[in-house]
Amino acid sequence: MRPLLLLCVAASSSLAQTRPVSSAPKQSGDQPGSIVIRADRVIDGRGHVIAGGAVVVTGDKITKVGAVAGTATYDLKGLTLIPGLIDAHSHLTWYFNRQGRYHAGRNDNDTPVESMLSAAGNAYATLMGGFTTIQSPGSPEDKDLREWIALGQIPGPRVLTSLGPIQNVNLTPDSLRAIVRRRKAEGADVIKIFASASIRDGGAQTMKDEQLEAICSEAKAQGLRTMVHAHSSESIKASVLAGCNQIEHGVFANDEVLKLMADRGVWFDPQVCLVFRNYLDNREKYEGIGNYNEAGFAAMEKAIPLATEMFKRAIHTPNLKVIFGTDAVAGAHGRNAEELVCRVQAGGQSPLDAITSATSLGAQALGMGEQIGTIAPGMQADLVAVQGDPSKDITALRHVVFVMKGGKVYRNSK
Repeated sequence: MRPLLLLCVAASSSLAQTRPVSSAPKQSGDQPGSIVIRADRVIDGRGHVIAGGAVVVTGDKITKVGAVAGTATYDLKGLTLIPGLIDAHSHLTWYFNRQGRYHAGRNDNDTPVESMLSAAGNAYATLMGGFTTIQSPGSPEDKDLREWIALGQIPGPRVLTSLGPIQNVNLTPDSLRAIVRRRKAEGADVIKIFASASIRDGGAQTMKDEQLEAICSEAKAQGLRTMVHAHSSESIKASVLAGCNQIEHGVFANDEVLKLMADRGVWFDPQVCLVFRNYLDNREKYEGIGNYNEAGFAAMEKAIPLATEMFKRAIHTPNLKVIFGTDAVAGAHGRNAEELVCRVQAGGQSPLDAITSATSLGAQALGMGEQIGTIAPGMQADLVAVQGDPSKDITALRHVVFVMKGGKVYRNSK
């Protein structure tokens, strides 16, 4: 994979060079080399709005927020500054190939270089959409993508990955524990588990309770978080009782398991619309592959109102920690913010709560709450500016004009 990735990076260098960045900024602020960013308002990621705020960045860190004297390096008049957004569930290596068909590691004659170039394109689109960190659960290719983005060779969001999911229901608990240890050795950031069937297959529990306990307890012993694909209430309950950290999807979650997650401090990452609508809108590109059939698409159509109703109950469950993840697949990359729009417009969440779920709360779930997700001194300089005021109109998140990640500007199209 490494030689192939070198070819990929060489071929994708033009992509990195064409990102819209401004010329070298004027230095300002309190320290040598500091830059000042002014905007009409700053949303800090913790539910607060600062009118007429400014942010000072030194190197890759935020050093000051609030009233700042002097000339602005970036004057974002008319814009709102927010923390870089975080998507806790995105599949950057899933794409549509030259034949206009869905690819996710299948034998469809795509070369490894073509696949990695497509992943690099998805990463770029995601970053340009204002998402500076994503979690991928996952693909082995994520490891190289993660490293080359971190090295600055290609533009993209910070990547955390499970490398691959654990879903073989026939393995013994000891075998599953061994897989967790192997993932740790391979460099996984998180362990992904399939505890239930796909929504297209009904979502019933597939992993046994003792299997889930083996995986999640071993992950904890190895210092790794766990995220669990679970649609049914039974699979959610089993996963929570097994000590797993984060539940994905949960379309059929009842009030009992919503409360159980809240009581146990488990993170919940549901989806309202984007993943379902993306599949339906791109049906011809998925049709006939595995369970992407007539019954599967009918199930996803039926899931939209169920997921919306469940989400409304989830955000009103006391102390339930609802974070933001899209399950972005082929066709959805770069449009991740549409899920936030749905959460507000269809799911009834307040705009500020929606933004918080995709910033400081998401950072906490990823174990990065002291580094990203908040505009505050000492945090990574992940900053995004949008037209309008998303605290009043969430659709402003569709209009990203400025993206900074780790103190480096990747987009400035104001």
